[in-house]
Amino acid sequence: MLNKRYRFHSRGGVRYTYQHGKSIRRPNITLVHAVNSRGRQRFAVVVSKKVAKSAVERNRIRRRVYEAIRVVKKEQNFEAEKDNIFVIYAKNIKTMPFTDLKSLISGLLQESML
Repeated sequence: MLNKRYRFHSRGGVRYTYQHGKSIRRPNITLVHAVNSRGRQRFAVVVSKKVAKSAVERNRIRRRVYEAIRVVKKEQNFEAEKDNIFVIYAKNIKTMPFTDLKSLISGLLQESML
């Protein structure tokens, strides 16, 4: 799991990111990102009930995405001062091979740095 330091702790930051951020959309996932003044990146993962009705399934998807973020962050060392929210639109993220999920997250984060 991603360290608590790199996650959102209130709805205010999430609301601000949704209102002022830019989005990068892919068929399965969207990244909403905005610059922050905290000196580090923060991440959130949002999985709608439309994707999975069961909380167990939504949490499993959320944990997989957080783990992919952690691995990509460790491997590629993204150190921008940004808030990032990953919005999941497809249930197939749950069964997607982890290497594909990592490459998807990595591509979104690299594109957000441009």
